[in-house]
Amino acid sequence: MKTVETIAGYREIRSQLYEPIGFVPTMGYLHEGHLSLVKRAREENRTVVVSIFVNPTQFGPDEDLKNYPRDKQRDLYMLESYTDIVFLPSAEEFYTSGYNSWVDIEGITDVLEGARRPGHFRGVATVCTKLFNIVQPTRAYFAQKDAQQLLVIKKMVRELNMPLEIVACPTIREQDGLAMSSRNTYLNQEQRQAAKVLYKALKLSEELYSDGERDANTIRRRMTELIEAEPLAEIDYVSVANAESLQELDKISDKALVSLAVNIGRTRLIDNVVLG
Repeated sequence: MKTVETIAGYREIRSQLYEPIGFVPTMGYLHEGHLSLVKRAREENRTVVVSIFVNPTQFGPDEDLKNYPRDKQRDLYMLESYTDIVFLPSAEEFYTSGYNSWVDIEGITDVLEGARRPGHFRGVATVCTKLFNIVQPTRAYFAQKDAQQLLVIKKMVRELNMPLEIVACPTIREQDGLAMSSRNTYLNQEQRQAAKVLYKALKLSEELYSDGERDANTIRRRMTELIEAEPLAEIDYVSVANAESLQELDKISDKALVSLAVNIGRTRLIDNVVLG
């Protein structure tokens, strides 16, 4: 496994890499969810590239950029068995003085995470565009856990005619159902127990759907009631939306994305399932 810390350094070796190239962009502090993407890339490509970059432009002014967990040596150890190249660019190189070039994906970024975190998806789309331009992968791997991000990246790649395939991979969960996330480390023991309510609410939506419920408002209400019964949970949103447009539904007639954002203490957690 080789580590590369500059854009010029990566471009110097790019022509030597065997194709196809599988790429997993990360912000580091890796867990089994990240490794599931890396392992999938290993199965499907001759070369695997992983980037570790805590992207400052996708964090809002009141978000946790400074405190976002980092452990470079641990990350490199976890990647050793599955990765050929680890790309570790600096923020200073990615966003030079006077930087003012952005990628905006309109429409599906106006709701849910985009509405709560203004500028977030502009940062995500911009950094992914830069990474795709530098790495030049055949395939890039993203988790279903960040469902709106996945839709944004797919739309960007399709509409900007980028020559790569976006591969969606299942959400990896803890034994009790909590979606794996680097931010789970912020939770104390009591909060960690309370956080199970997110998956309980999503499972409830699946049960209601399996029992024939198609009224989206009923599903939202039942999920909201379950979450509100947990004293440490504060709801940001509970959504039942069209799985492609992300427009809220009254009745479910096709695939629906059920997603939620819940604050447990000061930690904001997101999760989702797809119905139908």
